[in-house]
Amino acid sequence: MIAGILIPISFFLVVFAIMYLYFSTRNRERMALIEKGVDAGIFSKGKSENVTLTWKIFILNFALLLIGIGIAIFLASVLENTVGIEKSIAYPGTIFLMAGVALLVGFFVTKKVV
Repeated sequence: MIAGILIPISFFLVVFAIMYLYFSTRNRERMALIEKGVDAGIFSKGKSENVTLTWKIFILNFALLLIGIGIAIFLASVLENTVGIEKSIAYPGTIFLMAGVALLVGFFVTKKVV
């Protein structure tokens, strides 16, 4: 009963804390640059290009992850029907394995793009 109340409250507190730390740290960095006489405009140069590239990389990695999970479900059904591996072992094992492989492939593809 009490966990049903504490979990959503703690979730929102954690999200608020992360946002607070992000924005306060960013503000301190900019204030330090201004105090040293450095132009703080370096944060806004080419921002739209970086955002577009970031979204493209995110979509690429997410697509590869979904492809890996799809291949894993197919392989798990093949393992279950041909080899006779139990369903409770075949599906989680291949899903985690192929999701990891897909993310690793996404990492190397992203490394070449950037």
